[in-house]
Amino acid sequence: MKNTHAAKMNAMYRRQRYIYDLSRKYFLFGRDTLLARLPVRPGMRVAEIGCGTARNLVILASRHPQAWFYGADISTEMLTSARANIRRRRLVNITVAVAAAESLDYRMTFGLAEPFDIAFFSYSLSMIPDWRTALATALDNLRPGGWLGVVDFWDQKGLPTWFEKLLGAWVRRFDVTPRPEILDELAAHHDRGAGRLTVEAVGGRYAFIALFETTGLGAVAPERTS
Repeated sequence: MKNTHAAKMNAMYRRQRYIYDLSRKYFLFGRDTLLARLPVRPGMRVAEIGCGTARNLVILASRHPQAWFYGADISTEMLTSARANIRRRRLVNITVAVAAAESLDYRMTFGLAEPFDIAFFSYSLSMIPDWRTALATALDNLRPGGWLGVVDFWDQKGLPTWFEKLLGAWVRRFDVTPRPEILDELAAHHDRGAGRLTVEAVGGRYAFIALFETTGLGAVAPERTS
């Protein structure tokens, strides 16, 4: 399944990666707001899961030169662009690696001795088939008291019906499935006492920004269905 998904992502981004950042700025709203909300401090380890071209990591690493940034992506094509972007800006505090979100491990993927202080998804959970496992894995890779951030499509409630249909047709071209239930999953962790959740709307309910501060009780693996 993971190899199939990786091949699919590579096929999609083999050419798209050259125009990805230019084209996505017109509909991936809220990314910069999420970056501004992340409580990055010197010495912290910050991971983006589904880092793509490293656009977000480049912004953060330039803004926080004394922190360390890690990017994981299943697409080797996207990581080719990511490494080029990092080299172009001569940033030495970013490391990227090939990894599926569901199997990310701070030790095996990046050789770290300590878990991440912050992990975030920027419009990537809506592209991950087994997104619940990806979310749980991200939480498992955080230190006690760490932060998880998510920005992604919401349910478009209150927006014109024609707009919702147009957006849905457009994002499906890129293998995107808006998943408002991401917030339900995070709320369930909140209700179990595993952390504190705050949610911010972007453009009404076009998208959401979620910040989850963990208590260190750990994530509960989702039930698997056949």
